[in-house]
Amino acid sequence: MKNISKSLALKRRFKDAFVHSPILLDINGLELTREDRRRLLHPLTGGVILFARNWHNKKQLSTLCLEIKSLREELLICVDHEGGRVQRFKTDGFTHLPPMLTLGEQWSAKGALANRNDGWSVLEATNRATAMGFVMASELRACGVDFSFAPVLDLDHGRSDVIFDRAFHRDPRVVSMLSKSFMEGMFQAGMANCAKHFPGHGFVQADSHTELPFDHRSLNEIMNDDVLPYKALSSTVMSIMPAHVIYPQVDSRQTGFSKVWLQQVLREQLGFAGAIISDDLSMQGARELDGKILSYAKAAAQALNAGCDLLLLCNQSVIKTGQTHSDILDVFLQELGESLLEGEWTLSEKSEYRRRALLGHGPAMTWSDLMRDPRYQNAIAHTLNASL
Repeated sequence: MKNISKSLALKRRFKDAFVHSPILLDINGLELTREDRRRLLHPLTGGVILFARNWHNKKQLSTLCLEIKSLREELLICVDHEGGRVQRFKTDGFTHLPPMLTLGEQWSAKGALANRNDGWSVLEATNRATAMGFVMASELRACGVDFSFAPVLDLDHGRSDVIFDRAFHRDPRVVSMLSKSFMEGMFQAGMANCAKHFPGHGFVQADSHTELPFDHRSLNEIMNDDVLPYKALSSTVMSIMPAHVIYPQVDSRQTGFSKVWLQQVLREQLGFAGAIISDDLSMQGARELDGKILSYAKAAAQALNAGCDLLLLCNQSVIKTGQTHSDILDVFLQELGESLLEGEWTLSEKSEYRRRALLGHGPAMTWSDLMRDPRYQNAIAHTLNASL
């Protein structure tokens, strides 16, 4: 009876308020289950993140996206699809994008282009970056995906195995120009962008998926190096993902839970007005706050209060051997709803507006139309051939 009364109270709360749906969650398989549908209809759910386990081919992916949209048209369908090592769909016609570091090498005329000193490599690299952004975004949108968490703005300090070739370059000026070009290609295909991992994950060696990294540099050092691309692109970036990294000379909390980073630095000092999307709350670097391990719901409330607009919770729908379904997400949504009723966090109309701004813009081409599109064919040629 207690859970029923809380559920009714939550429904009444949303009935009279502008709906704020901050949660991006995952689904288990190639099609929606009854449990998936129930979770996607929850008012706190704002979208779904897809993984390789949700992919069989283009037809299946398109059907899955249509089914998701049939539940709630405004649900945001996301995927981590940067290129290189981080690309979920690689078969049945999807272009396997090169790592972003290849663009930095092309800019600097390294590798196969080492003997070219005519300066054209810079222009060719930016042109290729735009082509790659367009190919990535247009292929995803042709299958019904709204949004990809790209590009990476981390600097290649030569220290981080988890970043490494996902970064464009060491020089923040080069990163700014190449990422701006990549985002232009995404924009041409009607897709918003997500710059990550603010203020910078490239300097630390630890992988925040498995441990909590610390970066002991001063605020001044970080602002005059890793943060420079965010400053340069403040009018271009539509969303930002904070790093699960602690910078102890700035704040005792990792960025996604830090009012210093998200409100004082990002919002006030840099003037960023787009969406702030937490990295996966299930990562090891996510829920250890002030020396304590928090539940997913408690961590989510802390992230929302710090300034996040959207929250990722990944790989919690996975059905393990002997299970008929996983109830981790059900418990999470229930507890987060209860914490809302108890005043631990509040609904935000601005956050909901920022979420909806990330939906696909304009009509997407079908896959068959995309294959005949001259812009796409030209972009494919530039994407796969660094010498063009």
